[in-house]
Amino acid sequence: MIRTILLDLDNTLLDFNQAERKALARTLEKLGIEPQESTLRLYSQLNMAQWKLLEQGKLTRPQVKTRRYQLLFEKLGVERSAEQAARLYEGFLAEGHFFMDGAQEVLEELSPRYRLYLVTNGTARVQQSRLGSAGIGRYFQGYFISEAIGFDKPRKEFFDFCFSVIPDFCREETVIVGDSLSSDIQGGKNAGIRTIWLRPEGDGAASLRDGVQEPVPDYILGSLRELPALAARLSE
Repeated sequence: MIRTILLDLDNTLLDFNQAERKALARTLEKLGIEPQESTLRLYSQLNMAQWKLLEQGKLTRPQVKTRRYQLLFEKLGVERSAEQAARLYEGFLAEGHFFMDGAQEVLEELSPRYRLYLVTNGTARVQQSRLGSAGIGRYFQGYFISEAIGFDKPRKEFFDFCFSVIPDFCREETVIVGDSLSSDIQGGKNAGIRTIWLRPEGDGAASLRDGVQEPVPDYILGSLRELPALAARLSE
């Protein structure tokens, strides 16, 4: 039986890749740097690597925000302020949103049947602004943002806090849904709840990556639109 569904935000409900690309291009232009495709790809790679270090407890959130730009500017051979870049980027990222395919319809279908909670790593101001822009707050019983809690997914402490706030919480009646193996799926494993991996487009099943065994999700979806049917089966 499933009563509670924890949903990730970025690249699960809202298309973070598209939002990131737009905000980064505007940031670079503001700093006098041409937002070439190769530059956007380089930033994305550097940014992902810094977030992985955050998940592993090797960097703090403030370090991630500036270090990704320090590394980018070093590789581009330009002198710019990483702190200014971070401020510009967050401001642009907080503006507007892009939905993942089927997100609104899925939330509309799930919310009358299950208790939905949002669980996201990110900057509180940015995430709250994007949620307000998307207008999806009404579907959730509550939402948990890592910066506000003080712990990031996949830390057990993040989930311990969430569980302490959710009324009548029961692990056996809870699942987490997200696109990140290292954050959402590992987080669910750490918390002792079932996990549903929304597999990124073009990605294969959980496997060895960089010589490290990824956590194996309990269920894998190729599309968010498949979630209501799976949730219904798990609730039989």
